[in-house]
Amino acid sequence: MANRPHYHGHRQRLKNRFLTDSRLLADYEILELLLAYALPRRDTKPLAKELLETFGSLAGVFAAKPHELRAVPGFGPGLETFWKVWQEFWARLNEGKVPQRKSISSPREMVEAARARFGRDSLESFWVALVDNKNRLLSFTRGAQGTVDQSAVYPREILSLALEHKASGLILIHNHPGGDPSPSAQDKEVTREIQKSATGLGVRVLDHLIVSEDSWYSFQENGLL
Repeated sequence: MANRPHYHGHRQRLKNRFLTDSRLLADYEILELLLAYALPRRDTKPLAKELLETFGSLAGVFAAKPHELRAVPGFGPGLETFWKVWQEFWARLNEGKVPQRKSISSPREMVEAARARFGRDSLESFWVALVDNKNRLLSFTRGAQGTVDQSAVYPREILSLALEHKASGLILIHNHPGGDPSPSAQDKEVTREIQKSATGLGVRVLDHLIVSEDSWYSFQENGLL
């Protein structure tokens, strides 16, 4: 017992406080406990405070990109893996809010799922939500991966996904890593091409959503579809 690191007793007291009333813990203490599961043999309090100071909030720490996290002293490969698992868990949790075979009634439902999955990525990703004739979700899948400011989208590949899943409609979704969700000329042109090809196959293009970390744009709501 005498050889136990000093933080063991502190960590146990912190856990006891959390179990008594989790709302009593400060943000850095919540983060400290979380980090302890990935770094059980380290005092995680200094790192928790450093991360919050660097990124401003728990949301900022969670949304931080891998290279930003690695720049914080003490944030190594093992913790990076833990972070990716945590982020993947959150992405799937949000995707689960739009369960398959449930009708999509609002673009916000898909926006939240998309933002959790790839809204904070540093590269553009182009995804497709495929729906049946009652707008029930059949699949949410990636159609293309791109660079920091564009993704190579081919209408035939998007439509092949619709045919593969026997979908009667689709929602196009991609991210803008720069933060501004306003559509570019290329975004508009790609949408027109996909819509033209889809019409020939009897597939509806319901919307094209552009998401960033804190905002989004709907082609349908802005009269572009």
